[in-house]
Amino acid sequence: MFYYVYLLENQNDKSWYIGKTSDLKRRLKEHQTKSGGRTTSLKNNWKLIYFEGYINRKDATGRERFLKSGSGRRFLKKQLRNYLP
Repeated sequence: MFYYVYLLENQNDKSWYIGKTSDLKRRLKEHQTKSGGRTTSLKNNWKLIYFEGYINRKDATGRERFLKSGSGRRFLKKQLRNYLP
């Protein structure tokens, strides 16, 4: 089984959501249909802009925690420098 850490961007206000799942396709559909959780259900128009895959759940959890930190957000901005304005 694989675990995914992913980054969604709201296309309306450019806010981000960082999450973790073992079924990326299902989870994205949940976010798009407003059944994905409180944070993403408050807004429409989420787009997947980045994800990473892990074999170990604890590794994915640690990475999700890192990406949600200030250092992690800086990493993502650097990683996505060609995507972000």
